[in-house]
Amino acid sequence: MNSEFGLIARYFTRPAPPGFLGVGDDCALLPVAAGHHLATSTDLLIEGRHFFADVDPAALGHKSLAVNLSDLAAMGAQPLACLLSLSIPKIDDNWLQRFADGFHALAQASACPLVGGDTVKSLSGIVISVTVMGQVKPQLALRRSAARVGDDIWITGTLGAADIALRLLQNRLPVNPSLLAATRHALERPLPPWHFAQQLPGIAHAALDISDGLMQDLGHILKASDCGAELVYNALPVAAALHGLDDELVQDAVLSGGDVYQLCFTAPTDVRASIEALAQGASIQVTRVGSIVAQPGLRIKGPGSTFIVTKQAGFDHFS
Repeated sequence: MNSEFGLIARYFTRPAPPGFLGVGDDCALLPVAAGHHLATSTDLLIEGRHFFADVDPAALGHKSLAVNLSDLAAMGAQPLACLLSLSIPKIDDNWLQRFADGFHALAQASACPLVGGDTVKSLSGIVISVTVMGQVKPQLALRRSAARVGDDIWITGTLGAADIALRLLQNRLPVNPSLLAATRHALERPLPPWHFAQQLPGIAHAALDISDGLMQDLGHILKASDCGAELVYNALPVAAALHGLDDELVQDAVLSGGDVYQLCFTAPTDVRASIEALAQGASIQVTRVGSIVAQPGLRIKGPGSTFIVTKQAGFDHFS
């Protein structure tokens, strides 16, 4: 079993859904429903850059797929299948089993089965590449360029916890075991709202996932849609674990912290009740945090009539 094909057979081969051709041929084959387009996205995770060497392999398997499901959710697409390419220095059966368990558990929960990929020996650390495929009606896809003046701005889940966990693990904050325990799950096991997102086409206008920080990512919508936004800072859904921390630290984590993998989306004001009902049915938190305006730029209202000025915008993949 200590070969590429043995590794694939043991850890990454699962029965394909009916109508699919999965692992075993040069290409996977999958059907796309009539009237839909294929939505696809890929992400790269590199040891030392995107995850620590001592991360729980099951959590890493989960996150490897989660960060891609988040992209499908941002388009309102239904997951169909995924591909996994894995480069590792050596075959470690215990590590591989735990990684595969974490990956396949989320693949099953999200109805996004693994249907192919590649494996190769790495000359340094672990490198993971996942490609997801989904389907969406093209006229209803949630595009960054579709925000309209007057739209509400919504956020799913909460903000800030993953950034605080990362700072603790990088020793950029004083050692705090209880705070790390309360925030680490958000960093290593994000859970994008893929089920809720599939119900947004036809209701919401624009969307994206918060991967590099709220300010930076929302800025992409504003640029693509040629508009501006006003956020109310006190309305932002701050993770409960951050309560009681230094105000400036929390502000930076909430506005600029990445690795959130929740949605920021815009929708007309007359669908507020529908959005809240969908969120309740999907058992997720949604929060209305501001509105789209005609004046370019992003303004964040603080207490009273003040506006918040931040030190940083978000994560830079080449910094």
